[in-house]
Amino acid sequence: MLSVLTLRCAAPTGPDVVLVHGTGSDATTWDEVAVGLGTDRTVHAVDLRGHGRSDRPGTYSVALMAQDLAQVLPHLVAGPVDLAGHSLGGLVALRLADDRPDLVRRLVLEDVGRLHPRPPTAPARPDEDPGFDWRVVEQVRPEVDDPAADWPDLLARLRPPVLVVAGGPERFVDESHVHELVDLVPDGRSLTLGTGHEVHLGAPAAFVTAVRTFLDG
Repeated sequence: MLSVLTLRCAAPTGPDVVLVHGTGSDATTWDEVAVGLGTDRTVHAVDLRGHGRSDRPGTYSVALMAQDLAQVLPHLVAGPVDLAGHSLGGLVALRLADDRPDLVRRLVLEDVGRLHPRPPTAPARPDEDPGFDWRVVEQVRPEVDDPAADWPDLLARLRPPVLVVAGGPERFVDESHVHELVDLVPDGRSLTLGTGHEVHLGAPAAFVTAVRTFLDG
């Protein structure tokens, strides 16, 4: 079962927004963004499996995380949502938008853009408790290092409009990969905020403004 934090708006004027964190984080990473977006929308921040207060089943993949979201969204809201994902959360959001286009109205991807293999990385498990199930890293990192060959096809058939927010010079994702992703989706655009990989933490006000402008467009 996924844990979800909800900031409910008394008189929303737009669709609900669902926020999906990256590896090793949890729903609370979105606190400032949720307040910024929640003035006229209900906002839900999800703990992915293995993170926060969600279950730790021991088996992890982008596809399984997307399936979890597909199961929980109908219990949160009727109709499609605006979906934003950071890093791993962006990959999960992309997979969900492809698997269940009926659930996603608009899509925001924060520092997501890797389409090509890279040298395998194997981060060492920290001595202290990392605060999430480390098996997420062990099982999902290979998917990130060596993306499935179907990702370009997935992007090309995406239905919702997509905004990619890049992190600038200190980013995790190469700028050329961001542009390639935007070029592949039918309705895509990008914005660079030079704050590094965690744009929503480095420049929350600018991030909220960009996301709100896109969602209201």
